[in-house]
Amino acid sequence: QVQLVESGGGLVQTGGSLTLSCAASGGTFSRYAMGWFRQPVGKEREFAAAIRLNWNGGRTYYGASVKGRFTISRDSAKNMMFLQMNSLKPEDTAVYYCAAANNPRSTYRTENDFDSWGQGTQVTVSS
Repeated sequence: QVQLVESGGGLVQTGGSLTLSCAASGGTFSRYAMGWFRQPVGKEREFAAAIRLNWNGGRTYYGASVKGRFTISRDSAKNMMFLQMNSLKPEDTAVYYCAAANNPRSTYRTENDFDSWGQGTQVTVSS
């Protein structure tokens, strides 16, 4: 089974930028799509962004709270995925998780659409 490892989290000021990375190893990177979810302390995990593989259309999806500020991308040759986060706000503070989908879906927006998960990386936005 694929292993996913996130990196790039840290502390940033409001309005700043941060780029998260997800590295895959140990198996098929993803057959269908990759995604990012986040979980603030004491809250449910929520969808942030997802991207289909190129052969699967290459479409991207964004959660309403990050659309226009975050950009998801991937480098299949390097088995990497990225989340560029701009105009960060304190409410973006959360643990960010990388996820891989190994089954065909009509969309990729919920936790049930994904099969493999990383351990998460903390992002903290100071006010």
